[in-house]
Amino acid sequence: MSDIPLKCSCGKVQGIATNITPQSGNHVVCCCSDCQKFARFLERKNEILDEFGGTEVYQTSQSQVKITQGNDQIRCMRHSPKGLYRWYTECCKTPIGNTLNGKMPFIGLVHNFIENPQQHATSLGPIRAFVQTQDAISKPDYPNSSEKFPLGITLRIIRKILLWKIRGMNKPSSFFDDSGRPRVKPLIPPK
Repeated sequence: MSDIPLKCSCGKVQGIATNITPQSGNHVVCCCSDCQKFARFLERKNEILDEFGGTEVYQTSQSQVKITQGNDQIRCMRHSPKGLYRWYTECCKTPIGNTLNGKMPFIGLVHNFIENPQQHATSLGPIRAFVQTQDAISKPDYPNSSEKFPLGITLRIIRKILLWKIRGMNKPSSFFDDSGRPRVKPLIPPK
């Protein structure tokens, strides 16, 4: 198991992802239009998205992600009142990750917040799937790409979320308080 340092581009927000192994999470690239909108919202699409509009994400439990510095710089946005909570830093607009809510232990850490992601590739494991390619910018040449989430990956993450839920791994959370409310009010930009 590895502890992986987390850091925004300017270094004001830092943290650690604990006990990370290829088996403990899910390493994917998502090309969905919402991930692309998030990158545009942050005005960092060239740094976040690959050439097909994909965002590299490592899916793990919220309790494994600890913000150790710069909590005052953490912000949240949602594309709609029922959309994912998308966390980022105010200081340099680095994407942190995506969560479902405070009761679900899931977070998808965006590669930009992982310090030296190439150095930690062994801990994160291989990219298991390239998903939501129906929204790709151009026809992707990813291996094993899928327009939706493939059944195997979907079942894998559901199983992990259930295990994390049983183990109470939604707490402690750097993003939600103990009652499940976001620690900062999410911004919902006008359409």
